[in-house]
Amino acid sequence: MNNLVRKDLQTFNAYSSARDEAKQGIIFLNANESPYKNKINRYPEKQPDALVKIISTLFNVKQNQLALSRGSDEGIDLLIRLFCDAGQDSIMLCTPTYGMYSIYAKLQGAKIVDVPLLKEKNYQLDVDSILSTWNKNIKIIFLCSPNNPTGNLLNREDILFLCKSLSEKCMIVVDEAYIEFANAESLASDINQFNNLVVLRTASKAYGMAGTRLGFLLANEYLIQWILKIIAPYPLAAPVIEIAVDNFSKNNLIKIKKQIACIQSERDRLRNSLQKIPFIKKIWPSDANFLLVKMDDSESIMKKCSNQGIILRSMFDKKGLENCIRISIGTPEENSQLINLLEEKNT
Repeated sequence: MNNLVRKDLQTFNAYSSARDEAKQGIIFLNANESPYKNKINRYPEKQPDALVKIISTLFNVKQNQLALSRGSDEGIDLLIRLFCDAGQDSIMLCTPTYGMYSIYAKLQGAKIVDVPLLKEKNYQLDVDSILSTWNKNIKIIFLCSPNNPTGNLLNREDILFLCKSLSEKCMIVVDEAYIEFANAESLASDINQFNNLVVLRTASKAYGMAGTRLGFLLANEYLIQWILKIIAPYPLAAPVIEIAVDNFSKNNLIKIKKQIACIQSERDRLRNSLQKIPFIKKIWPSDANFLLVKMDDSESIMKKCSNQGIILRSMFDKKGLENCIRISIGTPEENSQLINLLEEKNT
């Protein structure tokens, strides 16, 4: 992996913060903080021990195989900055997919190579094309599973085959933002087998903490050490840490598990109801907390919904997804309002 890290970072020394150098003490006079206590007058830990312990147990990884970040978006940014030399290296992505991979690549000056998903195979990976297109300047392949915006899981065997085929040549980053809504095991269980496998998770979706901007990067210990070298000295705010520790409590996780089951059930109900409406032409299978829907005159539908306060997400600008709308799964009451409104449109 060291060969994949940017050459100019090979001897990089991370900033050593005051909190890194001394966590324990009685009188802290080392960080230029206010001495007047108000719960947030002190800098937080870079990687708070209590939260790291909770998340590592939840995701079944070792504590040194985990990095906490400001949303999984920061994980994407850090990986591209770590491996891609501006103007020289590239990332590979498989469209249609999450838009931030290309945004962060452009910000870093990295090139973008696109090997589209196979639409005729329900947006699965074109493994042969990925391998034949790959070259030594492609440092990272970003895969989203379940994929956003199509909602489908990518074949696990395909991903692991890519990890094996490109071992020591390229990082395979699997974004599992929606994995809790799929009846599938996280690829985090394979990070011990493949040193080039990175898994991104988030608190924003199933765990209901989008406002905290909390993400998780799971990988081998060596890569985590590199990520912690280049991440901000204090990536998580103290209130975020406190909220997260509380929300990941055992009792709250039981509640979240029930909410996930409800969303899965509502996903099926919404799909079944929408299929009966004539102007809806296609609904793709989903392993996430949303549906990708193709319909006649989708712009008019979105406007009608917006006028009633129901906001949907346009996919019109994505190649091959013309007249498509992404619909997040709401509460049963919210979903019923949407169904009723669309049924009215049909009458």
